[in-house]
Amino acid sequence: MKGALRLLYPPQCVSCGAPVAGEGPGQLCPACFSETRFITGAACTRCGVPLPDDGTGAGDPALTCDDCLSIARPWQHGRAAVVYSGAGRRLVLALKHGDRPDLAPALAAWLARAAGPLIRPDTIVAPVPLHLRRLLKRRYNQAALISGRVARAHGAAHLPDLLVRRRHTPGQDHRGVGDRFANIAGALAVNPRRKSQAAGRPVLLVDDVMASGATLAAAADALLAAGSGPVSVAVLARAVKDD
Repeated sequence: MKGALRLLYPPQCVSCGAPVAGEGPGQLCPACFSETRFITGAACTRCGVPLPDDGTGAGDPALTCDDCLSIARPWQHGRAAVVYSGAGRRLVLALKHGDRPDLAPALAAWLARAAGPLIRPDTIVAPVPLHLRRLLKRRYNQAALISGRVARAHGAAHLPDLLVRRRHTPGQDHRGVGDRFANIAGALAVNPRRKSQAAGRPVLLVDDVMASGATLAAAADALLAAGSGPVSVAVLARAVKDD
């Protein structure tokens, strides 16, 4: 049966649709793989950004990037699956703005691998929320599509409505770091109906992209103020300064 299905529906590259030899979600052809920077070596333990790697730093809990030394990070640990460039960037944009929710299983599989060390048996996995206005326009929250699959991959609880947007905010693109933090300030809150479920429990926040970290910081602040346990973050793609 599997052989017949492969003949009818041969495996395709998740990015360009070219035939691939492997099976399972998230397969890339050689050309797209070469354009995708998976973060597997030395990386900042606070935000997941890749760091210069001499072969000895991967997994070192003391590794911290310059941004995380200078910008307040209310969360404890962070991971990212890929760098926000090349094929990784195209896939994120297709999921987010290109009406491609079908990409979520493949991209979530990447993030589930990266985020595994952050998830404990009592962890709650929750997405960064969209405002209702944006949700109605887009029809889905791309972060929630990813977070649900990450939670299932690790047998963790998933609360897609743990956080809410109290007000609509303009997009963060093309803003400086200070403007990004000011734009999102006070916009996120814990859903009153979920507050008791998060009390004292660790939370893994999931989003599609991290640039300055302003949105994730606002979300983490809201969770901690509501009495959650320690907060960690996991993003599909991490923007880097040299891209």
